[in-house]
Amino acid sequence: VDEHKLRVLGPPDVDLTELEDGEKIILKADVEVRPEIKLPDLSALEISVDAVSVDAAAVDAELIKLQERFATLKTVQRPAAEGDYLGLDLHATADGEDIDEAKSVTYKVGSGDLLDGLDEAVTGSSAGDEKTFSTKLVGGEHAGRVADVTVTVRSVKEQELPELDDEFAQSASEFDTIAELREQLVAQLRKTGQLRQVNQARERTVDALLEGVEIPLPQRVVAREMENNKKQLAGYLERLGLGIESYLGSQGKSEAEFDDSLRGDAEKSVRTQLVLDAVVEAEELGITDTEITTEVVRRAQLAQVDPQQFADHLVRSRQLALVAADVRREKALSLVVEQASIRDGSGVAVDISAALTTEADAAPATVPAP
Repeated sequence: VDEHKLRVLGPPDVDLTELEDGEKIILKADVEVRPEIKLPDLSALEISVDAVSVDAAAVDAELIKLQERFATLKTVQRPAAEGDYLGLDLHATADGEDIDEAKSVTYKVGSGDLLDGLDEAVTGSSAGDEKTFSTKLVGGEHAGRVADVTVTVRSVKEQELPELDDEFAQSASEFDTIAELREQLVAQLRKTGQLRQVNQARERTVDALLEGVEIPLPQRVVAREMENNKKQLAGYLERLGLGIESYLGSQGKSEAEFDDSLRGDAEKSVRTQLVLDAVVEAEELGITDTEITTEVVRRAQLAQVDPQQFADHLVRSRQLALVAADVRREKALSLVVEQASIRDGSGVAVDISAALTTEADAAPATVPAP
């Protein structure tokens, strides 16, 4: 590798071709190498992002969300309507077999976040009513099966929202008046919009880069990426108590369609890594020990493990070099975004750096609901 200055991608496939005890050993190593990539003029990249617009309706929507956090529920003796909160018991059967049940479930009518057909079944129902409907289950070991669900309405409650006045502003935020709270929400929504522009700029810059270069795909690297993605998904589903089969059933996908989707994602991931590695090399981007340490600590926090233990694991499993490569690619992407011409839908130039603030600055100035 050193002699021929090969840029190897991944581990080799090694065959023993000749062995003479005490004399010689001949090995044949088959490796994937990084292809030569001709980068476009980075400063010529033109990227479009959504404009940041904060209108009164958006502010009103945020105020409603805040109201709902501080709302109270009042039991009513009437049929359930959209927006009401119901206490429900659910019992599911399939082919005459009891397959699932849930007691004392709280559900907001119209939210549509539990079972298809539930809203239609409970709307107009009163406490004590029982309805049965058919639906396709989307979670658990029976995901994908069509079940008959019997729902019993135990209670009907309506939401009472607090008045939007200065007293509400004082209880829900650090501000004394509702006018000051509205101003804060305007600033918060604008900041959220700017952060959205940052994410769009990064994603669309990668897409523009990939469109502008020819990248021969090393198929073994793509296959490894597919396998890694599949293992990660399987682990995530296992933690949710699901298997691949039930997941595919809930998504309405065949195994062939699932593999096609995995392959497409893997190919884009590998192409992205290769083109960013080319930027790293062209711009001679390096990294410091501090940058690697910061990334290791960040990943440890996401995994909720001790940073030193996480670092030791990376060293033992020889994955620290992969972390370093990711840090370099991140620096490469930031550099490309800085050099690209970024404008919003109106053609106005966007300063992406203005949106890069601390997490504390972006946090809403409210207190937890009681």
